[in-house]
Amino acid sequence: MALIGNNIFKAKELLQNGHLVAIPTETVYGLGANALDASAVLKVYEVKQRPFFDPLIIHVSSLDQALNYAELNDERLKKLAQKFWPGPLTLLLPKKNILPSGEAGIPDLVTSGLSNVAVRVPQHELTLQLLNQLNFPVAAPSANPFGYVSPTEAEHVNKQLGEKIEYILDGGKCTVGIESTIVGLEEGEICVYRLGGLAIEDIEKEIGKVSLRINNSSDPKAPGQLKNHYAPNKPLHIGKLNDLIERYNKKTMAILCFGKTPSPKPNVTYFNLSEKENLEEAAINLFSLLRKTGEGNFDVILAEPLPEKGLGRAINDRLRRAETKQSTNWE
Repeated sequence: MALIGNNIFKAKELLQNGHLVAIPTETVYGLGANALDASAVLKVYEVKQRPFFDPLIIHVSSLDQALNYAELNDERLKKLAQKFWPGPLTLLLPKKNILPSGEAGIPDLVTSGLSNVAVRVPQHELTLQLLNQLNFPVAAPSANPFGYVSPTEAEHVNKQLGEKIEYILDGGKCTVGIESTIVGLEEGEICVYRLGGLAIEDIEKEIGKVSLRINNSSDPKAPGQLKNHYAPNKPLHIGKLNDLIERYNKKTMAILCFGKTPSPKPNVTYFNLSEKENLEEAAINLFSLLRKTGEGNFDVILAEPLPEKGLGRAINDRLRRAETKQSTNWE
């Protein structure tokens, strides 16, 4: 298994030498590699078993550093960066082919051949310390096998990838718990390509109305847009809980609930995302409860959509992508 610790100098040395390091962020743990080293980036795809057509996010220490690798000419996107970086916001920006040093820019392998690169500044003190020590950005998708539940603790990474990487930088439990919101520019319009840890309402307070381009397909324009993703180890079904419980009444059920926990039943175990109906708390708990129910002695996992507002939208998006069979009960 991988060594777990908080030594940023060890992490720095490994990354400089082409190795992979799991890094903490406020959203989820990432599987990090030198984003300028195509050979190291290739290892990320191989270890995760991630399709090469699914691009990666690069992590930098500041807006100034981001401008070494990408163009930021739209004042609305610049305003978002100034307001929400560091934080759970990723900007999809035209990548620079030549760096200020004269070297080649971000390899096409990072962007899956696309002309835009996804960039963010994570809000995590330990990882920011690491990024400040590096003279390259870190490409870091979630540190889990492709398609499975994203890790929010160092031990989650170790269970799934510990035999394939050397070091996990332990920054404690993630404080947001779902991936970043991805925002870009298309035909002069600000677009959200992935729902995430920054609510659309907060974005629109700064720059006005945005367009949703949530691409559930096998031809993504941004990271994290594939239709089937975040799957636990058990079948997951979404709809009205009473209907689902009736449908699977002969099964042993794990139920993700939100709000007051219902009365217990013999073949039902409830896992509460947030008894207080707090969407931020629910986001923090989502992946850890998907992992816990997936590893438990259950036949099926059932869930009901959360309110379609704030982070509820992003939570519902993750549940949809994790669902075993697309439900017709979303209302």
